[in-house]
Amino acid sequence: MGTTPEHIPDAPLVPSGPVTWIGRDRSFERVAEPEPAVAMTPPEAPQRRWKWTVGAVAGLLILAFVTWKLMGGGPKTQTTLAERGGIPLVSVIVPGQQSVTSSVNFTGAIAARYDMPIANDGDTGRIVAVYVEAGDHVKRGQVLARIDDSVIVQQVNRLAASLEQARAQAALSAAEYKRAQGVEAAGALSAEDIEKRRATAVTDAANVKVVAAQLAEAQARLARTRITAPVEGTVLTRKAEAGQIANPGGEVLFRVASGGEVEMRGQIAEQDLAQVKVGQAATVYLTGIERPFTGQVRLLGAIIDPQTRLGDIRIQLKPDPALRPGAFARAVVAVSQSQRPVLPQTAVMADAGGSYVLIVNSTDKVERRAVRVSGTTDRGVIIAEGLSGSERVVATAGGFLRDGEAVKVAPAAAGAT
Repeated sequence: MGTTPEHIPDAPLVPSGPVTWIGRDRSFERVAEPEPAVAMTPPEAPQRRWKWTVGAVAGLLILAFVTWKLMGGGPKTQTTLAERGGIPLVSVIVPGQQSVTSSVNFTGAIAARYDMPIANDGDTGRIVAVYVEAGDHVKRGQVLARIDDSVIVQQVNRLAASLEQARAQAALSAAEYKRAQGVEAAGALSAEDIEKRRATAVTDAANVKVVAAQLAEAQARLARTRITAPVEGTVLTRKAEAGQIANPGGEVLFRVASGGEVEMRGQIAEQDLAQVKVGQAATVYLTGIERPFTGQVRLLGAIIDPQTRLGDIRIQLKPDPALRPGAFARAVVAVSQSQRPVLPQTAVMADAGGSYVLIVNSTDKVERRAVRVSGTTDRGVIIAEGLSGSERVVATAGGFLRDGEAVKVAPAAAGAT
């Protein structure tokens, strides 16, 4: 039978302790094992640890001192704003009352006062000649263009000949009727013959009138082949070209400004329309032209557009070659002249509550005062309501002050007159 070998733990091949070899000539002798060495702390270690501790404490003291100095510790050499009371120094202005002119500004365009469209009002025909250009000054009845009249001229000539023929026939019939009346008493002609000659004379006389009317109609049609100016004025536009077919009531061939009169047409706000009156003076400025053009309000719209809340306005202007219809223009209408306080723009502020200024009252404290601005001029902002002109108004940097805050007024500030 086989046996299960016992597990024999691996033994170290090399002994861990000292080994003594025993020879044949030596007797057995136990060798004493040496005692383990005990680690000794050098005497310098406690001194080194004590030095590190002292250095750390000194560093903390230095850091605390520096922090204390930075936080404002130690004796103060300068007086701060808080120690002086924290009173800001402000500049004020006393605006007083100044003569200002209230005005209404608006934009628009130059237009002819009476812009007359001219088209073909005769028969359809081909344009054979054009005699004017845009910008020409024309007189009443002057021919602007001519339509082909070769057919109508022949009709006029034919009707003129027919009229002569009808007149001759009417004269002959009238003479025969007159002779018949002369022999009626002698009984040479019967009553029936005399009546026929009378009817023939009356018919021929009526035929003369018919042919004359036809001739007049043809002559009128011939006249309409000449497109003429209905009034004296300036030709604004020309769309007629030689060879073009002109239909009656079709495209406008010419536009003429009656008398050369021009005006500015624009729209103003509803609140401004109530201030403007007919006859008030106005100044018109054109783009690219430095000199202004003077005029006056000629017409105000009778209605206000419910969508835009704007009303029409027209400014009458003197004729000038520089005032070309269609040009962009800006107008200023002087509404009224009054005495109002005028402040620099830096003194007027605005927020959700509206426009306001800051004034310094009798106790040298800031007080908010609501104002209404009516316009601006080269001198500043016009105050319509809220100031009498005798108040001390903070001129600049009012946004950094609070209502009721105490301030000190700078002595160098001078009141405006």
